[in-house]
Amino acid sequence: MTEFLTSHQHLMGFAVNALRACLLLAVVTIVFAPLEHIFAVRPGKLFAKGWSVNLGWYFFNGLFTTLLLSPPALLIAWLIHSSLPGAVSGAAGALPLWARMVAALVVGEIGFYWGHRWSHEIPLLWRFHAVHHSAEHVNFLVNTRGHPVDVIFTRLCGLTLLYATGLASPVGPNPALVPMLVLFIGSLWSFFIHANVRWRLGPFEEIIASPAFHHWHHTLEDHKDHNYSAMLPLVDRLFGTFYLPKAWPKDYGTSTPVPETMIGQLLEPLAPSGAARVPLPARSSSPT
Repeated sequence: MTEFLTSHQHLMGFAVNALRACLLLAVVTIVFAPLEHIFAVRPGKLFAKGWSVNLGWYFFNGLFTTLLLSPPALLIAWLIHSSLPGAVSGAAGALPLWARMVAALVVGEIGFYWGHRWSHEIPLLWRFHAVHHSAEHVNFLVNTRGHPVDVIFTRLCGLTLLYATGLASPVGPNPALVPMLVLFIGSLWSFFIHANVRWRLGPFEEIIASPAFHHWHHTLEDHKDHNYSAMLPLVDRLFGTFYLPKAWPKDYGTSTPVPETMIGQLLEPLAPSGAARVPLPARSSSPT
C-alpha cells in the first residue's frame, strides 16, 4: 500500500510539472509568436525547420533534466556548506532578499559564463553543446534546445559559485529559493535573447543582453567564441569576449555534424566515437 501511494504521489508530481510546462509554453508562445511575426530579424514561420526538435527538447529538459540536476546540485551544496566558514554564510544570509538576489544574479552569471565558455573550448563538452548550436533558425524556442549533459554542467557551474559565496544555502528557511529564482529568471530572459526580433537596446546593450547580442553567438560565421553571457554582457567585457556590431548575423548554425532528430542529438554525443567527429567551432581573430 505504501509503495502504491508513493508511486501515485510521484505520478501526480510528474503530472503537475507537465501541466506547468504546458502553461509556461502557452505563455511564452502567446508573448513571442506575435512579436517574432511583426518584428522578425528575418521572416520565418512559427513552425520553421527544427520546430518539433525544439519542442521535444523543451519538454524533455523541463520534465527530466531538472530532476537529473537536483542530486549533484544538492551534493555540491552540502559539501561546500560543510567547509564554508560561518562568517561567509552568515554575512550572505544577513542580506535582505532583494540584495541577495541581485548579488546572486551577478555571481551566478559569472559561473554560467565560464560553464558556457568551457563548453566551447573543451572538445568533450563541445560535443554536447553543439546540439544547441545546430539550430539554423534562431527563435525563442531554441532556448530549450540543449543536451541534458550540457544544460546540467552549465547550471552547476553557476550554482557552485552561489553556494561558495554563501548566497545560496542548503539550510535555513526556503533553502532552494535563491537558486530557483536565479535559474527561473535566467530561463525567462533566455527566451528573449533567442527570439527572432530585431530589437536593439541602444547603450543598455552593454549592460543587459539583447537578441542581437546573443544572435551573434549563434552565427555560422567565426564569432562563436564571443558573447557567452546570458544576461550581463559586462561579464564578456570583463573577460574580453564581447562582440556586438551594428549588423545582424547572416546565417546561424554550426559546421559540426549534428543529427537532425532529437533522439540522434541525445545519443550521438554519448557515443565514444563522437569525439572524433565533433570539431570545435572556429576561433575568431576579430578584436573584442
